Amino acid sequence: MLLDSVRWFAAAALVAGHFGAAAQLPSDRARTEQVEVRLISDAASVAPGQTVYLGLEQKIIPNWHTYWKNPGDSGTSTSIEWQLPAGVTAGDILWPAPGRFDIGPITNYGYADHVVLLTKLTVPASQAIGSQIPIEAKASWLVCEESCIPQDATLKITLAVAAAASGNGEQAQIIGAALKKIPQAVSWQAAYQRENGKLQAKLAMPSDIAGQSAADFVGQHTLRFYPADWGTVAHNAPQAFQLDGRQLTIALAPGETPPAPGAPVRGVLVAEEKTAPGGHGVIVHAVELGASAAAPKPKNAAVLAPVASEPNITVWRALLLAFIGGIVLNLMPCVFPVLSIKALGLLKHSDLSSAQKRAQGLAYTAGVLASFSLLALALIVIKNLGAQVGWGFQFQSPYFVLGVAYLIFVVGLSLSGVFALGGPANLGSSLAGRSGYSGSFFTGVLATIVATPCTAPFMGAALGFALTQPSLVLWLVFLALGLGLALPYLLVSAWPALHRILPKPGLWMERLKQALAFPMYGAAVWLVWVLAQQAGVNAVPLALGGMIMLALIAWIFDSTRTTSGGARVAANGVLLAATLATVGLSFQAVRVLAATPAQLAQAGAGENWEAYSPPRLAELREQGKPVFINLTAAWCITCLVNEKVALSQPEFKALLQEEGITYMKGDWTNQDAQISALLKQYGRSGVPLYLFYPSGTGSEAAVLPQILTPDIVSSALLSK
Repeated sequence: MLLDSVRWFAAAALVAGHFGAAAQLPSDRARTEQVEVRLISDAASVAPGQTVYLGLEQKIIPNWHTYWKNPGDSGTSTSIEWQLPAGVTAGDILWPAPGRFDIGPITNYGYADHVVLLTKLTVPASQAIGSQIPIEAKASWLVCEESCIPQDATLKITLAVAAAASGNGEQAQIIGAALKKIPQAVSWQAAYQRENGKLQAKLAMPSDIAGQSAADFVGQHTLRFYPADWGTVAHNAPQAFQLDGRQLTIALAPGETPPAPGAPVRGVLVAEEKTAPGGHGVIVHAVELGASAAAPKPKNAAVLAPVASEPNITVWRALLLAFIGGIVLNLMPCVFPVLSIKALGLLKHSDLSSAQKRAQGLAYTAGVLASFSLLALALIVIKNLGAQVGWGFQFQSPYFVLGVAYLIFVVGLSLSGVFALGGPANLGSSLAGRSGYSGSFFTGVLATIVATPCTAPFMGAALGFALTQPSLVLWLVFLALGLGLALPYLLVSAWPALHRILPKPGLWMERLKQALAFPMYGAAVWLVWVLAQQAGVNAVPLALGGMIMLALIAWIFDSTRTTSGGARVAANGVLLAATLATVGLSFQAVRVLAATPAQLAQAGAGENWEAYSPPRLAELREQGKPVFINLTAAWCITCLVNEKVALSQPEFKALLQEEGITYMKGDWTNQDAQISALLKQYGRSGVPLYLFYPSGTGSEAAVLPQILTPDIVSSALLSK
């Protein structure tokens, strides 16, 4: 089976990873059992302001191969990290036209025998003549036959700076030959279209191609199309080419993430010498389509054509949906305790003036909006760096999960009366003074932190839309979400009529405050469980031990409050050092444990689901079988509630069996590029996402609501 093959390759790669470091020879080259690499330059010396070519030369033993920028069904493209002096810059890799490698149902794109990956190096005009330019390249690649081995090497060369550049003999010849293998960038009009459930790429060819007419070019060569983006077409499916006048039609099978009709074609069209059917001839010409588009990501990062779940969404509608979603967030189990604690503070100080109460509400709102602005800024920066992120992305970091677990646990200790501390933890401090406003602000920050693992109705479409828009729109949508979250407390603090219906202060408030500590402890326990999914079971005693230490520090802190003078200062210094040591050691231990994070296990005996993978989904869809997909995460409370309420019920399991539906789960607890790609395809920024593909090879997926009930699920699965 395709999925078993992919699993086998992944396991082999992990096992072989220990043997992937290349043996260093002279500093410009290195060697493993499968690949010999060398860093070369077409110039022995360079002049200020000159651009030269560097090449990563790979000599690969027979039957093994490395990978192109789009590796195909599996694999990882080669990457190079440059260490260069200030002012010297290196461009992206210039990829030669690839070859195709078929292993059973798996199709990969890459290079066998010998390949040179070129990079342009630019020397600043201010570079001093007579100086030296040290160049260091850390190259990482995956080499495969029936097994795959990740390998890397650090290569170094030095270029001299002279008044006039000089060639580099044999290396210049190698780079010159490599330049001829780079596909020629063209601006042919090309777009995808769908016809009878199939995908077609329509190309308007010029009248002259490499000195030939379009008819001669197509008729005298074997053509192959290599898509630049992962998942746009089925890599192992046959391709058919038909020329009508100067319009070339390429019949393709849609992949796991097919482009939308009318989307531009990006890839490489290769013309080979004609050989026997299924053979590979010498590439005589190659053109790069869509060369003006953004450069594709390395390491198998898919660039998808979005399939918006809300096709008519506008900026104003996104703002409204985000605002409503923020209001609903207050009812989520992760946020409601914090809001209740804040309301208790308002009750305890019901003698405050209306202006003071409004100021508390504004301070709380400012904390929420500042936090959402910071979150939006982080998303903007990460998105511009090319990563795929979404709502709740920070909970994919075990450091963040552990830090929030400690924070919530300390808040619980404060509510239980173990200690009192100014700021956000001292939720019972005076609301009238400066520290009270500070407490309101940081309570807003805390509300935002604990809200991020929850997804409310209306949020999915708004956030998915925001992540596809310019930075300003994304920030406005997040502000609308934050304003919705802050609205209930803002209304209570600013509307005098609501003050009269609030109950009178009393002893019950202290008891309720203490009771609200237990949801905080429960949230901390849940976060420790999330940490175990990310860093393994050994993270559990680590986190619990840290909590015990923090509880001891809090108790000592409160017990020594009456101490005065130097003894008090010394005690506080020791406790602060102990706190920093506890957190620091915990984070360091998590770093070690998370080096091999625990992912969602494959289905075992008695389970009714299997792990999501694009090749497996493509296989099921090609067979026309119905598929239900659940994209989830251990830190997503909404996901866990839906699992309990609807997806773990006997009725759901029976329905899957009766209707022959394959149930797939995708775990986004840790970052997963394939799940991020599927979320992006359906216009979502985070989990949960529920998809149902009915029977039939051409059926489109139905998107279920983010809040599930058994009736919603059964209705969706029975509506074929």
